[in-house]
Amino acid sequence: MIDLQEILARMNPNQKINYDRVMQQMTKVWARESIRPRILMHVCCAPCSTYTLEYLTQYADITVYFANSNIHPKDEYHRRAYVTQKFVAEFNDKTGNSVQFIEADYVPNEFVKTVRGLEKESEGGDRCRVCFDYRLDKTAQKAVELGFDYFASALTISPHKNSQTINDVGIDVQKVYTTKYLPSDFKKNNGYRRSVEMCEEYDIYRQCYCGCVYAANIQGIDLVQVKKDAKAFMADKDLEADFPRIRFSYAGKEI
Repeated sequence: MIDLQEILARMNPNQKINYDRVMQQMTKVWARESIRPRILMHVCCAPCSTYTLEYLTQYADITVYFANSNIHPKDEYHRRAYVTQKFVAEFNDKTGNSVQFIEADYVPNEFVKTVRGLEKESEGGDRCRVCFDYRLDKTAQKAVELGFDYFASALTISPHKNSQTINDVGIDVQKVYTTKYLPSDFKKNNGYRRSVEMCEEYDIYRQCYCGCVYAANIQGIDLVQVKKDAKAFMADKDLEADFPRIRFSYAGKEI
């Protein structure tokens, strides 16, 4: 597999890195050498999964990893997990791909402990960086456990997220694990615009805040209403049973 560190070492250390271009270099090598790597892709919601999957499934086998204990309240977490699975299932049916899905345990108290002391940070500040690290670290761990070639993040599709920070975190996490990080900037090349189009095509729910209670409070989000709406949405849904075809299995066991 291609080591991102080797690519970066050949670049001018004083220039700003275009991570989209770096990813394109990697996909060209895969295509030229007839390699189709297995990538564990962390996603936070269905909208960030859209163009990300459309692009990467051209070159690799993708499994979506929904590891988002930062999302509050719990009913909203379940709604986003469900909508993500629904999109993946419909994307597979429409395109003939076989993207799979893994959901991590929902442990919000763990997230709260991780960002303790950063509750009042502004959106995009140190709390967000710690949150990126928290979730990408979990993704890398799972990638090693299940033998994926790369771990990656779909968060870079958002115009509200700093792609340089996300990639810096991913590179740092790679140093700890025996897996490779796939850099990206999925918002480039009209990626974000395409994600908006795909949300319309697939009738995807687009949330109004990133997920954590701290950002929601800063934005003035009515979390009581969010919980009410999410609970009503999930009333007739079954997270375990509705999309069995996309559930990831390993050694004959569902993960």
